[in-house]
Amino acid sequence: MAEEAFHPTPENRTAYRAALGCFATGVAVVTTTGAQGPIAMTANSFVSVSLDPPVVLWCPAKSSQRHDIFTQAPTFMVHVMASDQQGIASHFARTGHDFSITDWQENEAGLPVLPGCLARFQCGLRAVHEGGDHSIVLGDVQQVWSRAGEGLIFKRGRYGGFAGLE
Repeated sequence: MAEEAFHPTPENRTAYRAALGCFATGVAVVTTTGAQGPIAMTANSFVSVSLDPPVVLWCPAKSSQRHDIFTQAPTFMVHVMASDQQGIASHFARTGHDFSITDWQENEAGLPVLPGCLARFQCGLRAVHEGGDHSIVLGDVQQVWSRAGEGLIFKRGRYGGFAGLE
């Protein structure tokens, strides 16, 4: 297959998005509590920024109706999804207030906690930065939970995983 070179412009947004989709990412669901109760959003933009101090980031789309709730939340929880949690990730990619699909609980900080995840990072909001059509949300990691297991992967618009990789 021939390699295609181009400058990213609005006219070739689809090709640009397809090129970005070549990079496989993990899948996370971020939760917090807003004025209307628990809310969630699926993200594949979660990344570690710093080990000392422990800082992570994720990037909610400005076009999302959930954007302002997350960028103004003083605390949030990032859930790294396990390979068998595609249904939960897909659900929270579409809707944020319906938690009926999972047996969630509220932790001592008042954050929604999803069961069965590979890892969870409880964060305090450090900063929100401009990032084009997304915001860059930095969080100070306050507490971490993790377990062994296979992670849910997203690449080229599809979910998947690595067989036998923990």
